[in-house]
Amino acid sequence: MTRATTGLSMRSDPRRPGGISWGPHWVKVRPRAVYGVASEEKKKKSPICTADELHYVSVPNSDWTLALWRYLPSPQSQGKPRRNHPLLLLSGVATNAIGYDLSPQSSFARYMSSQGFDTWILEVRGAGLSTYRMDFGKVKQPVDATRDSSVEHGMDGIFPSGFLEARQNSDIVSQIRDVSQRLVNIVEKGQLPVPEQLLDLQGRFFTRLEEFQKQLDLIVKYDWDFDHYLEEDVPAAMEYIRTHCKPKDGKLLAIGHSMGGILLYAMLSRCCSEGRNFGFTSIATLGSSLDYTTSKSSLKLLLPLADPAEVLNVPVIPIGALLAAAHPLASRPPYFLSWLSSQVSAQGMMNPKLFDKLVLNNFCTVPAKLLLQLATAFQEGGLRDRSGTFFYKDYLRKSNVPVLALAGDQDLICPPEAVYETAKLIPEDFVAYKVFGEPGGPHYGHYDLVGGRMVADQVYPCIIEFLNRNDVI
Repeated sequence: MTRATTGLSMRSDPRRPGGISWGPHWVKVRPRAVYGVASEEKKKKSPICTADELHYVSVPNSDWTLALWRYLPSPQSQGKPRRNHPLLLLSGVATNAIGYDLSPQSSFARYMSSQGFDTWILEVRGAGLSTYRMDFGKVKQPVDATRDSSVEHGMDGIFPSGFLEARQNSDIVSQIRDVSQRLVNIVEKGQLPVPEQLLDLQGRFFTRLEEFQKQLDLIVKYDWDFDHYLEEDVPAAMEYIRTHCKPKDGKLLAIGHSMGGILLYAMLSRCCSEGRNFGFTSIATLGSSLDYTTSKSSLKLLLPLADPAEVLNVPVIPIGALLAAAHPLASRPPYFLSWLSSQVSAQGMMNPKLFDKLVLNNFCTVPAKLLLQLATAFQEGGLRDRSGTFFYKDYLRKSNVPVLALAGDQDLICPPEAVYETAKLIPEDFVAYKVFGEPGGPHYGHYDLVGGRMVADQVYPCIIEFLNRNDVI
């Protein structure tokens, strides 16, 4: 069965792959400028930011300042239709803006700016260049930091040292070590018989903890959940973008990958339940769902970590450190943890150097309570608010905002059936659902919808067609 929806097709079988082919289009990075709010010194800018402008927006009733990476419509966009709305990009859980702009040749954000869209990437609290109690007289490094050979991050100046007592720091590290041991146990059970090299995973993680300890002064402020993003961070960013871009109808276009798409769905549901203006002219979600119960998502493997009685004793989960520690065993011979790589990208879909950059630089530390709330998406009724009484998928049937829901045929984290589980709730006149990937290849993993090697030929044009149809006043 095929439904005509917002100019695309909606398949009733979520496992059936589909793809489109357009000519390639890669764009070059233009000279960068430095911008921000009020008193920021414009001569200073973190070298990590590859956007044209770096903006900061304060979250009301909070000490957090969020980073917004801005990509202005590029010279390549001349001749393209004049855009009526700015475009907001939201990233996945525990990730920063780098995933949308890996390199000049692999940049979701640059592609969108080349099509004439004033493009903004939001880094929510605790991610990337977002900061706590920011001093605009200084250029801040990311709140969450790891190191590789190309980028050196630091914590100097983010938060006063010595905030936690040494004994408290030791306790937190001890608790996180316990969590890492549980991860190793989970890995071992899925990899029997266990190769000797695999046992080095925990040692690698403990080495990463030496760098992670530098962030312990800030951990006391890692006290937020999904609803903080939904009710505070995203609305603050939207208002800031509206103020700067002044769309005539006050609305934005938005694209969310993984948790970014979950946030967009949840915003639609909240607005429907409260009778509020949506603030979006249309949204696109990439590998996102409010309900994973019917799918075989690989994230179910980690659900033992979501036991509230145990996890709440650990304030944070250093996802970036865990991935960086495991990466050598996943990407180099004898590939004992190669299955971890497939969680991110399908085989052959990413340049190895870009994959390394993504794993080593794109992931952050997050509060345990955030993961606990997201874990409700694997329970009956799907994702719910922090009170446990509001189910975010219940009001999607009332939405009239056009939605494009994209899935990857080999997305192990958010399989096509999970994407479809949410898409089917939206009135059919306002939703388009599509699975990318073909039986003989190429295949699309979780990140490949954003930065896989075929996205410029297949995925991006599909998104642009959808945005063009809905970028109207």
